[in-house]
Amino acid sequence: MTLVEKYALLPEEIDRQSLVMVGESLKGNIAASGLSDSERYVLHRIVRAEGDPDIVGDVRFSKGAVDAALDSLRTARRVITDVRMVQVGISRAALTRRGIATACLIDAPEVAERALREQTTRSVAAVRELAPQMNGAVVAIGNAPTALLALLDLIDSRQIAPAAVIGMPVGFVACPESKAELAARDVPHFTILGRRGGSSAAAATVNALLDLLED
Repeated sequence: MTLVEKYALLPEEIDRQSLVMVGESLKGNIAASGLSDSERYVLHRIVRAEGDPDIVGDVRFSKGAVDAALDSLRTARRVITDVRMVQVGISRAALTRRGIATACLIDAPEVAERALREQTTRSVAAVRELAPQMNGAVVAIGNAPTALLALLDLIDSRQIAPAAVIGMPVGFVACPESKAELAARDVPHFTILGRRGGSSAAAATVNALLDLLED
């Protein structure tokens, strides 16, 4: 018997069994209690993407974040991402069914030029370049803390008003601080406090929301 024959399952069965296992691992977890069905579904998707039930204690949803994000996906139909890894991790089939577009400019020449001109990172420059598309959109940050900080600066200065922010950068320098700043704001948001997070978690959050649209 090959290893594929021994362990591998079809995608639908992998998905079903994974969510069952996540649910079992979170039974009795106080941090996972008190959530709505929709919030719990998003949480389970994040745990599955990270492969780590212990992350639950650091996951934060602001009140009404799920509804705000769903309303945006139904109307604005636009998701802005900081990096291609988040963008390509979002289900293309689900996006197509709903007519939802994504945008990412991290590797665009104009972003590299802007970063050089403004003496900043490409992550910051990409967020600033995408600002005109962010009003009413879902913005998903899954890589650089500087991208989230730049986004919050734009929100604080009232240059943009996204419908919801998925702020899940990963790392050490300014990473916990960037997510603490997001959690302190009124903008509808999803985040993972501390150093953990990443593109997989941000994309999983968007995919969970897309699943909820199908219900």
